[in-house]
Amino acid sequence: MPGTEMQDHVYKILELVGSSEKTIDDAIQNAITRASKTIRGMKWFEVVQTRGHIENGSVRHYQVTLRVGFTLEE
Repeated sequence: MPGTEMQDHVYKILELVGSSEKTIDDAIQNAITRASKTIRGMKWFEVVQTRGHIENGSVRHYQVTLRVGFTLEE
């Protein structure tokens, strides 16, 4: 690709668990937002597990487990 330098990346993968009383999407965002305060270079995530808590026949809490990849610094 002219003008685009391709680099080889090495990624480290870590596991996060996010939670929310609102939605699964909010649980994902909560995990990413919190992790971004201390982890630089996050590039992608994969949802590997979704759970929830039921109370009186209604979903009360969502919990997601994410695998997050970030680039290692040189």
